[in-house]
Amino acid sequence: MTDQVDIVDGAVAHVRSALAARANPEKAAGMQAYMKTDMPFYGVQKPGRVEIFRHLKRAFPPTDRDEYEALATALWELPHREEKYLALAVAASFGDFIVPDSVALYERFIVEGAWWDFVDETATHLIRELVLEFPAESWPAVDTWIGHENLWKRRSAILCQVGAKEHTDTDRLFRYCESRAHETEFFIRKAIGWALRDYARTDPEEVARFVERRREELSDLSFREATKHIGELVG
Repeated sequence: MTDQVDIVDGAVAHVRSALAARANPEKAAGMQAYMKTDMPFYGVQKPGRVEIFRHLKRAFPPTDRDEYEALATALWELPHREEKYLALAVAASFGDFIVPDSVALYERFIVEGAWWDFVDETATHLIRELVLEFPAESWPAVDTWIGHENLWKRRSAILCQVGAKEHTDTDRLFRYCESRAHETEFFIRKAIGWALRDYARTDPEEVARFVERRREELSDLSFREATKHIGELVG
């Protein structure tokens, strides 16, 4: 327990001091406006966060899943958005601990994050790894998300196979998209288009057949996004 506390406390202290040293109030205001959030920023853009994370990963690596969850949780609970970005980076960078027992942590990121930057990172890196590596244990939980009242869970279910390529569970991809095609919510319509467009890079003919069959149900946004590159891929 002492070692875990030392790792977490040391990591938190490093992150806060490193971000404070790089803080830029002018950039912080712009980043906050871009993300349409009241959550505070330090004003540290991605290159600066990458430098901080590289040291964090070297100096404070978790040695087991409990430390992994404690470290990611401690960073997530800090008030600034960059601190939460680093929590997601920690969660995604220690692959040995991306296991079914961690799904509650990732669900927390989705529900509490409740905006596309947090949600999409979680869905396309953490949840994707779970359903690819542990499908039998992970899909039952994700299957409950597609009809959930929380739109970010629904979006995560649709997007969680982005990047899976030939390992995509196509039955679920198309079923999920079809089941939410009626929604008017922008973030769901956009997610459907993105998920289909991504898989079209692997199997454009199958995506083309799906959107043709479901053209009446799909919104114009979903259809447009899904078919953006199909012509050149099929040709």
